[in-house]
Amino acid sequence: MTQPPTAPGAPLPVVLAGARGHGRWHVENIRRLQDRGIVRLVGICELSPLTEDEFGGELPEQSSDFGALLDSTGARIAVICTPIPTHTDLALTAAERGVHLLLEKPPAPSYAEFRRMADGVAAAGVACQIGFQSLGSHAVPAIRELVSGGAVGRVVGVGGAGAWVRPEAYFRRAPWAGRRRLNGVDVIDGALTNPLAHAVATALALAGSTRAEDVTGIETELLRANDIESDDTSCVRISTVRGGPVTVAATLCAERADEPYVLVHGTSGRITFWYKQDRVLVQRADHGPEELRFDRTDLLENLVAHLTGGTPLLVTPDTTGAFMKVVEAIRQAPDPAPLPAGTWHRVPGEERRVVPGVDGLVAAAADTLSLYSELGAPWALPVPHPPKEVSTR
Repeated sequence: MTQPPTAPGAPLPVVLAGARGHGRWHVENIRRLQDRGIVRLVGICELSPLTEDEFGGELPEQSSDFGALLDSTGARIAVICTPIPTHTDLALTAAERGVHLLLEKPPAPSYAEFRRMADGVAAAGVACQIGFQSLGSHAVPAIRELVSGGAVGRVVGVGGAGAWVRPEAYFRRAPWAGRRRLNGVDVIDGALTNPLAHAVATALALAGSTRAEDVTGIETELLRANDIESDDTSCVRISTVRGGPVTVAATLCAERADEPYVLVHGTSGRITFWYKQDRVLVQRADHGPEELRFDRTDLLENLVAHLTGGTPLLVTPDTTGAFMKVVEAIRQAPDPAPLPAGTWHRVPGEERRVVPGVDGLVAAAADTLSLYSELGAPWALPVPHPPKEVSTR
């Protein structure tokens, strides 16, 4: 079904699927752009309707039937922020109606589902933006320019570090939280694939290795301190056609929460990018350290600019293929190993689990491009997995 045209200059009608949880961020962002006359929220898709108190104002049309809501509202854009296993079917429901997409990360729980989504969207001829907000940072092209200009010499690898804290209740926030599978369907809600997925995607972007065919092998170490299926303390090392490895370490069991970052290693310097803050530190030979701050382009605003003026999309499905190869490697890896008793403890009064020393190990992994087992972590897997060869099919 082809949507009726929107008058030139008129705000584009948007339907939001998933307005609770992280979806509340999208509600506020749509409101911000609505105040600027760029979009207007015409519908919300939730299994149980929002109340006006919950929404914080007068509600647009609501329905649990996503396709029917797109039809009745005449939406031009759908923002999908629903459980991971639902992404592909909802994206294709929108695409077959000619509705363009902002699809939250991770775009799918497996490479096969990702390909089904990406191929279907491409065949329908609709635009699709994947919600890696960090890739809208103006720091990303600036760092690429510094690297291409030889600011830190030859790049020998890229590291990523994410040390976060999450209470045990975080893994009870939804039926799919902390699960690898649910009712026989892949979920793959691990530290590297969901809460700290930006660290992986941003590291791959700065390594110039964003497409599926850029990845040649993946090593994984997946562990858990919490009583969950998925990993909460993990690391991955990605081999690429460009040569240098991309190593990302993450934990949700840190002693103290820290800002996640990506680290570009060069032969004569390094560049650190705190991607949530759009902050960059350049350290290079024969120069003093230089700290830079950048703006960022909102991905929904970029999608509107693409539809109304032809501005290139910032995060297409094609440029998340390498990230999805990592998701697939994690999906195919053995289930995360529980950390031995005595290697973690609960924080009194906070109901969260902490792995002592993991903060330093996460930083060391990014700094040395090593896996936990290679850093001598007493609880790590005894021997790192050999690189898993990756098919680009």
